[in-house]
Amino acid sequence: MPDFHPTASTFREGARTLPGEFYASPAIFAEETERVFAREWCCVGRASRLERPGDYVLREIAGESIIVLRDARGAARAFFNVCRHRGTRLCREESGHLSETIQCPYHAWTYATDGRLVGAPHMQDVAGFDKEDYPLHAAALAEWEGFLFVNIAETPRPFAETWAPMIGRLARFNLSGLAVGHRALYDVRANWKLVFQNYSECLHCPVIHPELNAVLPYMSGANDLTEGRFLGGYLEITAPNESATMSGRACGRPVNPGIPAEERRRAYYYSLMPNLLLSIHPDYVNYYLVHPVAADRTVVESEWLFPRETLLDAAQGVRGVSGAGGAAPGPSDAISFWEVTNRQDWDIVERSQLGVRSRRYAPGPYSPRESIPAAWDREYLRLMGR
Repeated sequence: MPDFHPTASTFREGARTLPGEFYASPAIFAEETERVFAREWCCVGRASRLERPGDYVLREIAGESIIVLRDARGAARAFFNVCRHRGTRLCREESGHLSETIQCPYHAWTYATDGRLVGAPHMQDVAGFDKEDYPLHAAALAEWEGFLFVNIAETPRPFAETWAPMIGRLARFNLSGLAVGHRALYDVRANWKLVFQNYSECLHCPVIHPELNAVLPYMSGANDLTEGRFLGGYLEITAPNESATMSGRACGRPVNPGIPAEERRRAYYYSLMPNLLLSIHPDYVNYYLVHPVAADRTVVESEWLFPRETLLDAAQGVRGVSGAGGAAPGPSDAISFWEVTNRQDWDIVERSQLGVRSRRYAPGPYSPRESIPAAWDREYLRLMGR
């Protein structure tokens, strides 16, 4: 079991918020695109989305279009969406299925799903041309707990090294065995860092989230990750509530029936640099992919994950049995809870964005209940070379 510490115990005196230009400057946005997103392991979603060989999704990372696919042998791969002939984009749709190859729509250069160039019309007439010299440009890809990560750097730091603090840390929650039950996309008119900082503290919960605070009181938590690129911990679920749902009851089967009893009364929240926010509840998980679009705009993609039995029960109209709360109401109870909470968050970070752009804004002091966003700022500044 990880070693947990009260939030206030890890607070550093004198911590202050970032200057306004970090949220509003196009130049800083361009710099962090190169220093952070073009160098780090970015989450691109669940591996289960690539169900069959030939399935693919397009992801944008640091301005680059990346094809993430499952090749003919079942291996997940990532390639730059760039033809080796004259640079044309190969795939246009956000997702789809490739029969056996990827063909450029311009001059019909054709690639196998493992990236090899297998067809290049008329290039046999070019002296010295060898198809083996022109595979698709690959991006590094790794999988962790059912999530896929891509790094577009030419020589990335190995995933196993970068993510060492997280390897095996959350294995008890069976994340890789959960299935997607709902997906939502949010267009937030705020800087991506405000989204991370807001997620990383619950001091605002009594004011902004009455529904959330009634289930997960903000003073009840402790953290096991308090420094570096991976941060977070848990909040206690208050009795008689069983989970973070509209009814307070568990929405279905537990994510892992074998987890210790005390962990069934907790909800875990982790911010994982640079673009993954992960929320783990006793009966479901939801996560957020943070996609910076501009200094003042962020697209947030969210999915809710449930045990497959919970989704099967819901599809068949069967109400599973939860704890003392009686019949489980189903996945919609958890989805509705976070739809309400998310909208409250997006509204307040958009108001924050408006405020930090003021010529009168100056960095303010963090409180001991904000030790995690303060730690997040320190790691962000380190990655930026500040």
